[in-house]
Amino acid sequence: MIWLFLGVLFFFLFIGVPVAIAMLVAAIAMMLSIGIFDTQTVAEYLIKGANNFSLMAIPFFILTGEIMNAGGVSKRIVEFATSLVGHIRGGLGYVTIIAGVIFAGLSGSAVADTAALGAILIPMMIAQGYNKNNSTGLVAAVGIIGTVIPPSIPMILFGVIGGVSITKLFMGGIIPGLLMALGLMIAWYFVAKRADAKTLPKASWAQRGRAFIRAFWALLLPLIIIVGLRGGVFTPTEAGVIAAVYALLISFVYREIKIKKLPEVFVETAKTTGVVMFLASTAIVSAYAITVGQVPRELGDFLQGITTNPTLLLLIIMFFLLVVGCVMDLTPAILIFTPVLLPVVEAVGIDPIYFGILMVINLSIGLITPPIGTVLYVGCGISKISIIDITKGIWPFLLVHFIVLIALVLFPEIITVPLGWFTE
Repeated sequence: MIWLFLGVLFFFLFIGVPVAIAMLVAAIAMMLSIGIFDTQTVAEYLIKGANNFSLMAIPFFILTGEIMNAGGVSKRIVEFATSLVGHIRGGLGYVTIIAGVIFAGLSGSAVADTAALGAILIPMMIAQGYNKNNSTGLVAAVGIIGTVIPPSIPMILFGVIGGVSITKLFMGGIIPGLLMALGLMIAWYFVAKRADAKTLPKASWAQRGRAFIRAFWALLLPLIIIVGLRGGVFTPTEAGVIAAVYALLISFVYREIKIKKLPEVFVETAKTTGVVMFLASTAIVSAYAITVGQVPRELGDFLQGITTNPTLLLLIIMFFLLVVGCVMDLTPAILIFTPVLLPVVEAVGIDPIYFGILMVINLSIGLITPPIGTVLYVGCGISKISIIDITKGIWPFLLVHFIVLIALVLFPEIITVPLGWFTE
């Protein structure tokens, strides 16, 4: 059954059929093969897929990111980070990483964060003498932290499809996201040592204070989200609403967004939301077919025939997902493989929250690996370089993300212990 599902899916993807349609056709092929196909069932699960309260968080976080970019918030965050570390050797790289971590707490989207950071920082880094390939690679590598640190759209999707706590997934992503940022700082230190680049003038404490005040309301939003979720003040969906309204209010406070700009912001949000929600709907149909077709049991029996050691099993699954991430975008990969793999790891005693965080990190790395890496193409578009050039520039940062992922597999306490602190 698993080969039937994957075979039909990848065949239709290969000939250019949209992902959502390919998923739906693969699910119908499975249902036909086991004699349970019914148009009413397909329609019922399509509606059920979109009719989920938790999924409502997605359009609001997408809207938050769109408002932030249109309302001058991105620029203020970069100015604040620049005032702190712009004067040290390799300073603009550290600015990129610090700003990326802050952005990650605002939108939950790697593509949005990369576009916002890249538009501001890549031209600055090139003007200061940094290598264009390395600069673009760093921005792309920082961008995927947006899918790990809360709020995270992929974690919302995993939580909905897997039936696990989205709040716990959010809280569990904080430490891994910060570790990814720390690893990038270390890698950038060695890259910057070889660069013959200028440094910016050191900001005075008065200038830093002014930059902090200008960015204060934007910096407050990630804190509001994390504290609110940790304290049980609001759900992830309610957090999305609060983030969107807050972003809109501070954009008006900053006076950098015009009323006439809002229709464009809402239309872009609606377009992105429509794609994600239709994918979620078809994923629920696929999950139904996968479950009835006993694909998780077949896959579990196969993998447990290789090993029953949870760590070794995780390493095998992580390698498989890395390959998947090279040829498939993050969102469909989460939606397709969550119902397949989650029962397998639960059967050997692996915490589904822990696995969900690993899966999101793993498939996020796929966003910066050729040939399909979406974030790579965003970086190429901003820098006007080829996919080959950005691949040359990103490899030290890609290696760091691999090392962090392996460390999280070998030492699960890195996730599970802090998760206990944040959720108890």
